[in-house]
Amino acid sequence: MTTPPGGLPVYRVLTGPDDAAFCHRVSEALAMGYRLHEGPSVTFDGERVIVAQAVLWSGYRERETGD
Repeated sequence: MTTPPGGLPVYRVLTGPDDAAFCHRVSEALAMGYRLHEGPSVTFDGERVIVAQAVLWSGYRERETGD
């Protein structure tokens, strides 16, 4: 499949509290065919840890910049 299913974008950022539900959402994206893009970002909102993880569709090829 060259494009993500269901009209999903090629690049997505998943965010949420650092809990099992967030881990399941990332795992579902990976099972769907996305791959991790870099590492996660983590912050603290005063009550809990919040995580952001970017995912990129595995069929997407990054363009060479020639740099």
